[in-house]
Amino acid sequence: MNINWFTVIAQIINFLVLVWLLKRFLYKPVLTAIDERDKKIASQLENAAAKKAEAEKEYDKFLQKNDIFDKERAAQMNSVYEEADLEKQRLYHGIREEATALRKKYEASLKQREKDLTVKLKRRTKEEVFAITEKTLADLADTKLDQQVVKVFINKIENLDKDNLSKLKNAFNNNEIINVTSAFELSPISKSVLQKTLKDITGLETDFQYSIDPELISGVEINTKSYQLSWNIEAYLEVLKNNSITKDNDNESA
Repeated sequence: MNINWFTVIAQIINFLVLVWLLKRFLYKPVLTAIDERDKKIASQLENAAAKKAEAEKEYDKFLQKNDIFDKERAAQMNSVYEEADLEKQRLYHGIREEATALRKKYEASLKQREKDLTVKLKRRTKEEVFAITEKTLADLADTKLDQQVVKVFINKIENLDKDNLSKLKNAFNNNEIINVTSAFELSPISKSVLQKTLKDITGLETDFQYSIDPELISGVEINTKSYQLSWNIEAYLEVLKNNSITKDNDNESA
């Protein structure tokens, strides 16, 4: 078999030219494209990793902020609960103090009403007693109550001790006006008897002024700047009342 070296050489040259052409126009661009593709993919992976890291970092920040927010919210809620509890206690104490004040005011009002009622009842009872007494005296002895009261008052003056008698005489010696106050209008006879008795006891004359004060409870009172003397039957009623209360208590104990 004969070898055509020219053909072989030509084919070798063609093969080398083909390889060079492939390398020059096909293989190198493909490798370059592959390299660029690899670089692009690597860059994208790096960007993805960076974004992932940044996302993880942001997520951590979010978790931290969320934790801080939860703590702050819990603290604020605790503060709100504490303030609400304090306000509740304040309102409770305020309401209790107001209730206590109202209760005390109500009790004071009841006591005052009871006191006023007692005073009115006492005064009404005394007025009735005095009216009955006056009528009884008028029916039995044909004597007015004012005359009887003046009579008792004169008897008290006549039985004064030395000290009070000396004070009474000094009042007359100083020419002081004698103010005579009674629970009712004294009759001319009662006034005359009273003035004569004082003149006989002191040996002096002076001016008299008469006035009425129902609070004396059927009594008579003489007043000067330096001396005072009075008599009424309220003291006797108080003794009677105390004796009645004592008897009622004794009966309850029995």
